[in-house]
Amino acid sequence: MRLDRSDFSCLRDSLHKVNRPCTMEQMIEVARRLREQHRFAGYIHLKTIPGCSDALLAEAGRYADRLSVNIELPTEAGLAELAPEKTHAGIHEAMGAVKWRIDEAREARSPKVRAMAGRPAGVRAPRFAPGGQSTQMIVGADAANDAQILRTSARLYGDYHLRRVYYSAFSPIPDASRRLPAKAPPLLREHRLYQADWLLRFYQYEVEEIADARSDGMLDLDIDPKLAWALRHPERFPVDLNRAPKEMLLRVPGLGVRNVQRIIASRRSGALRLADIARLRAPMKKMLPFILLPDHHPQRQLDDPAALRQWLTPKPRQGDLFA
Repeated sequence: MRLDRSDFSCLRDSLHKVNRPCTMEQMIEVARRLREQHRFAGYIHLKTIPGCSDALLAEAGRYADRLSVNIELPTEAGLAELAPEKTHAGIHEAMGAVKWRIDEAREARSPKVRAMAGRPAGVRAPRFAPGGQSTQMIVGADAANDAQILRTSARLYGDYHLRRVYYSAFSPIPDASRRLPAKAPPLLREHRLYQADWLLRFYQYEVEEIADARSDGMLDLDIDPKLAWALRHPERFPVDLNRAPKEMLLRVPGLGVRNVQRIIASRRSGALRLADIARLRAPMKKMLPFILLPDHHPQRQLDDPAALRQWLTPKPRQGDLFA
């Protein structure tokens, strides 16, 4: 069912009649009405509040596709300074509770458990946040560097099986606390963190590999972290696309997961040549210095990583005045 603006206005007005701030109970009530009264079958993402009751958490997971417990800041020190009413211990406890319920619901819905419980095939166990859980971190509000941020993300992915960590660049507001920075971090920093996060989740990189370039623990803003790693390790290249294992193909700048899968599948039928790779529609300029094919060799480009970096670094662009 498609909801129009009047449907959401009705829900909003009903909440505004309550003379207290919007609480988790109210958010759940909105989700319940969307599901049960308006028959909304689309995606719902609910934020949960650390310390909420088990009953509220169960109800939130019943109506939401995904739940989030926001960690807010990557370090305990930053949280203590800027949000002392919260603790990492409390946030981690809440994440653990969500993970436990997700695991429990997934297990209860398995055919083996259904059979053991004597549940008829058509009767399903109650759902609980089938889209998993996520969190959000503010970037640039405290002194945490990119390496610290990525280490925190890696621990959260490992400990709680998060589906996603969202990074949000700090944005100053008027009359804010003096403990907060007066300037926002470069928006490109947020973008680089998302790229690095992708490498952690899908490209088998470790945090220390990504953030080992600079003593200040910050990512390079001029080039993406995958290219930065390749330029720091010219001894690992060029990669023979017809022989290299998947793990090394994933390290080639310009090659994504799907194209790596296509290369592995295609080379079973015969040796790949440059024309075959060009058909992948990958960024060839970025890729060519790092790959080896029967009809392509990067010659001595990798002998001078600094010159190669300069050639591959995107040129600065002036913003469109009317964008």
